[in-house]
Amino acid sequence: MRVVQLERLRTQLARVAERSPFYAELWAATGFDPHHVESLDSFDAPFTTKDALRESQLLAPPLGQHAAVPMSEVVRVHASSGTTGRPSYVGITRRDLDDWTQVVSRVLYCEGMRPDDVVIHAFGLGFFVGGLPLKDATEHIGATFVPIGTAASDRVVQSIRDLGATVLMCTPSYATYLAEYCRDRLGMEPSELGLRKLLVGAEPGGSIPGVRARLEADFGATVSDGMGNADVFPIYLATCPEQNGLHLCAEDQLLAEVIDPETGERLGWDHGVEGELVVTHLRRECVPLVRFRVRDRVIVNAEPCSCGRTSPRLHCSGRTDDLLFVAGVNVWPSAVKDVVASMQPRTTGAMQILLTDNGPVVRPPMRVQVEYGPDEEDLEGLRADVERALRDKLVVKASVDLVPPNALPRWEMKAQLVRRRR
Repeated sequence: MRVVQLERLRTQLARVAERSPFYAELWAATGFDPHHVESLDSFDAPFTTKDALRESQLLAPPLGQHAAVPMSEVVRVHASSGTTGRPSYVGITRRDLDDWTQVVSRVLYCEGMRPDDVVIHAFGLGFFVGGLPLKDATEHIGATFVPIGTAASDRVVQSIRDLGATVLMCTPSYATYLAEYCRDRLGMEPSELGLRKLLVGAEPGGSIPGVRARLEADFGATVSDGMGNADVFPIYLATCPEQNGLHLCAEDQLLAEVIDPETGERLGWDHGVEGELVVTHLRRECVPLVRFRVRDRVIVNAEPCSCGRTSPRLHCSGRTDDLLFVAGVNVWPSAVKDVVASMQPRTTGAMQILLTDNGPVVRPPMRVQVEYGPDEEDLEGLRADVERALRDKLVVKASVDLVPPNALPRWEMKAQLVRRRR
């Protein structure tokens, strides 16, 4: 595999250097020569950050200076929420789409999906990369795909019963909600649905032992977790039936590293190593990434897995940034701040997100305190407008509490946009 990775890496770097103004400029400024990479261990290209990608798209919309192909070669565009309310767009070519389908199919098969499964999809099917890419992979495996979407629990339950569904794909928080919905609204145990598998993702939870155990007990089904993101692959890490870490299912598509998040030093793949995940695309044509800092903090599990897979396994221990997850949607507190500040003078621009636990998973609606402006008189109208703006720009359901001017704390240094309280 390392021979394959090195060969593909050299080819990819030469292509990116030729076609991506973003990387050509970055590498020229840092002295990195993409044509002289002798080994994987000596590969020392400068890191790519999410902030740099956002700046790239602002300078060369819609896909950025790093896109490396013209729009005429792009067959689909997905998007994730950004720190300013402007979406972060990800384009894919025909070959990229085929690679996405291959990798996501491996993930779903690793998690236990088989051709005879009937799959209820309770994620959104819009821009979100947990939508159409999962559809493509489910159909590639040969299973039956049933697109329900979000906020339709009655349809989810009815479809499971009518179609004899065996697999539910959703966020861990929605699975928890559905269990409560079955008991409180339908007077039945969730285990009566007869599901065989819950494939969860888009937020932490599926790999947390307590959360997984509760869901498995509620539904009488096994729970598997997957991880990914729009910039890299929709999903590229997955738990196997052994439930002991997430296998990297894209070794021929991604060069993965673990680094010290403070120093950037490469830490290797020894058992127990903990650091930040960094990845490089080995075949991506549109929006390729080289040494991209994913911001997931991981722990390496290098012990052999009895499932037979030999790829590295990782345990995700959290984020190296302040990202929140609300019903599968990535939300940066600074994005909420931007929306509120844009509504001045109706607001003062001051806000705080209130969490009742440590996060980063936030059960909707996300509660936000917002200061109204000193001259604002229509408080009910303002509350509705702020909630609508957060929903439209960040795709998140929020409950806004309006407070008087100067009611929220002010900060001389970095503002604390998130407040945790019991």
